[in-house]
Amino acid sequence: MAANNWNIHGVDDEESQTGLSKIQPVPSTPMTQQLTADLDKKKQTSLTLSQMLGLNEIFSLDVWRASVGELIGSAVLVFMIDTIVISTFETDIKMPNLVLSILVAMVVAILLLAVHPVSGGHINPVISFSAALVGLISMSRAIIYILAQCIGAILGALALKAVVSSTIEQTFSLGGCTLTVIAPGPSGPITIGLETAQAFWLEIFCTFVFLFASIWMAYDHRQAKTLGLVLVFSIIGLVLGLLVYISTSVTAKKGYAGAGMNPARCLGAAIVRGGHLWEGHWVFWAGPAIACVAFYLYTKIIPRQHHHSKGYEHDFFNIVKAMLGFVDQ
Repeated sequence: MAANNWNIHGVDDEESQTGLSKIQPVPSTPMTQQLTADLDKKKQTSLTLSQMLGLNEIFSLDVWRASVGELIGSAVLVFMIDTIVISTFETDIKMPNLVLSILVAMVVAILLLAVHPVSGGHINPVISFSAALVGLISMSRAIIYILAQCIGAILGALALKAVVSSTIEQTFSLGGCTLTVIAPGPSGPITIGLETAQAFWLEIFCTFVFLFASIWMAYDHRQAKTLGLVLVFSIIGLVLGLLVYISTSVTAKKGYAGAGMNPARCLGAAIVRGGHLWEGHWVFWAGPAIACVAFYLYTKIIPRQHHHSKGYEHDFFNIVKAMLGFVDQ
């Protein structure tokens, strides 16, 4: 048994061959522990600088193939959700926003399950950017995914434009994200909708709740494994649908389409339809971006043992720290 202990530490058991009494291995000293810690830090620094930015993934065919899933998923998402927006408000339904929310929840859950085996199931720049900040994917992969999501959203909006009449496209702004619309008034056309500041704060709050209440489960591999993908994605869709309902109900402003919580979807309709969809469009990007940063800071504040995500040690803070040279020599 003693001989085995020595072999674990890589030392030849010469005493056992000569018959001399064996000297027991000395526990590691503080200096040895410090050297080991320094080596670990250097390895982590090297990994962060050379790989954690994921620059090698830019030239990876597998990553670009995975992004095709994000592209197609985003195209289908935009086409289906914008169609739902138009149909629910065009038909004579007493509570169109409630029906809209339920259908959005179902569509999102189904598409997440469909895209997950290919790329991880993002189909939303909010999820990709947040995952990159937390360290679940590299920043390069996140950029590739977001690019694919935006292209997919444009294709989805183009497909919708091809199948609806010009009257419906103009009346319902192609189902896109709007703060205001132009409506006929007693003295001519008037602008109705929500103020930019209110929409901005709603975008931040709703996106943060979206990350906190649902995406958190997908990030934590313990909860994802315990609950199962079907339940996790169903919860994500349900939370997203509830937030759509809340954002449209709490304001009750005609012309305001509710919190976007998906900048790519808002971009697709804005590029294809144009016009007033560009007014305040920055809200649908700046609000979610701030919410992602706020959620990331939350993950840094809570006790480490309450968050178990693979790759968490390679988060954005550690990458920036290494890039700025704040590394122990």
